[in-house]
Amino acid sequence: MKNPKFIFITGASSGIGAALAQFYAEKDVQLYLSGRNKERLQAIQTLCEAKGANVDARVINVTEQEAMKDWVNSFESLDLVIANAGISGGTGGRLDGEPLSEARKIFDVNITGVLNTIEPAMELMLAREKSGQIAVVSSLAGFRGWPSSPAYSASKGAVRFYGEALRGALKNTNISVNVICPGFVTSRITDQNDFPMPFKMEAAQAAKIIANGLAKNKGRICFPFPTHFVSWFIGILPDALAQKMLDKAPAKKPSVD
Repeated sequence: MKNPKFIFITGASSGIGAALAQFYAEKDVQLYLSGRNKERLQAIQTLCEAKGANVDARVINVTEQEAMKDWVNSFESLDLVIANAGISGGTGGRLDGEPLSEARKIFDVNITGVLNTIEPAMELMLAREKSGQIAVVSSLAGFRGWPSSPAYSASKGAVRFYGEALRGALKNTNISVNVICPGFVTSRITDQNDFPMPFKMEAAQAAKIIANGLAKNKGRICFPFPTHFVSWFIGILPDALAQKMLDKAPAKKPSVD
């Protein structure tokens, strides 16, 4: 959708979400922004309002289904929702793999949180607006299960498949669905990584690529190309060969902060 005026972004207090909020902020635009950190979210709100946007910012956890539904139902209107909130984690080199307690937290935010975001948004669009755009943020890690981050790659793979299927399911409506699969982007998640991150880009650059893809209604918005190609290629390899290649992947810290 070109020039959306009513935009809802989760995970807007840092990283890609914050960059997208600032990208879309301008006069006559209404931004609905959510995040978990009050101070960071307020800082983004101030920056967006300085650019002329109207901002409704809420400290809310996307895992809170009723709270998310009540807030979305209060929106004046809605053109675009970007389900961006997510957390990461990994094995951290553990011999017994990723703790299940951590996996549950990641699945709750990265999968259930996406559903809690797009369900009320889709209902609002179908009932009131009769049109709209739904964007779900997956990851290039969602093309294959990575031993270094089992729950993260699995959760991102789940929302990628769901978004792609939903795009087809809603093809006869005026609601479009887009799946965003970034590579390494500067954020609080990547700040935890202590290993090389090829083709890592700044969040502002990523926001421009995403917004351009959304304006063109691309089904998949995957970037950068070299990392996308490697992720796709590993995903189509025979499992035994892929496992050998992934054995060399660096361990990811088990923090989800």
